[in-house]
Amino acid sequence: MAYEVTATRKRPQSFDGLVGQEFVVSTIKHSIEQGRIAHAYLFSGPRGVGKTSSARILARALNCEQGPTATPCGVCSNCREITQGNSVDVIEIDGASNTSVNDIRQIKDEVLFPPQTSKYKIYIIDEVHMLSTSAFNALLKTIEEPPAYVIFIFATTELQKVPATIRSRCQQFHFQLIDLDTIKNCLRDAASDLEVEADDDALFWIAKESTGSMRDAYTLFDQVVSFSQGHITMEKISSKLGLVGIDQIAQIVSLLLDEHTDQALLAVQDLLQAGVSVEQCIKDFTLFFRSLLFIKAGVHDDAILGVQSDRIPLALRNAYSSEQLEA
Repeated sequence: MAYEVTATRKRPQSFDGLVGQEFVVSTIKHSIEQGRIAHAYLFSGPRGVGKTSSARILARALNCEQGPTATPCGVCSNCREITQGNSVDVIEIDGASNTSVNDIRQIKDEVLFPPQTSKYKIYIIDEVHMLSTSAFNALLKTIEEPPAYVIFIFATTELQKVPATIRSRCQQFHFQLIDLDTIKNCLRDAASDLEVEADDDALFWIAKESTGSMRDAYTLFDQVVSFSQGHITMEKISSKLGLVGIDQIAQIVSLLLDEHTDQALLAVQDLLQAGVSVEQCIKDFTLFFRSLLFIKAGVHDDAILGVQSDRIPLALRNAYSSEQLEA
């Protein structure tokens, strides 16, 4: 079997599998259960948080042979075809490469024909903000009063670029960044599926670097797995990606506090000789002192600190005043 990246393999296939978007999930499920199905939806939010996945799940929910249902079966011919991307009644369009008014005119001609094998003909337009002004204008009447069997689902990372005239004709759902703990738990499950051992601090770092995007987290996870030889550790990540480990930073700061400046300079030189860039050193030291400043203010949430608080030695937490840390 061909290799499948984690982001694709772990793509949610049901609303219940969509993590971090509870409001969106509950609202759409209730509207389907009550038969209140809109003719146009607009999904907005950061990259990699589940907009396109939700659009496909919604398409399955509406066109499932047992539907419309909030829990599509996933095994009927309609569900399977939508999952595989070859359903004739669910048309996915890349807004970035179909920007002209002629592309929209083609859609306007197609909507006159009813779906072939499903209840609805569904158009999913990704990155809809990339459409030209004339293309948006050509869409207006179609999405306001489409045939009863046509549904539009738009997805965008830049809501402010979608004209208000389009937004006012759609049910809008804003997708949020996914919290760090949720991403870390998903990464742990992915590691378990691959039978790869993963240290908690390494998963924490991957989750932090993804900045709330599940797809980014899975992509970085795949890269780390490729060089970790069955066991993901922070030491391997630091050495392969040229990072400064928090233990190394804490050691250098401790040396400075004890006025062992010569040893601290040698430790920094060792980092640079190991391939860590000066820019990365500055970034990591800044993050460390930022974390100390937060701890000084009484904040101990790892997601806010950006590091695991138990990795910072107690001796360093009160060594500086707030003014020194800010400087």
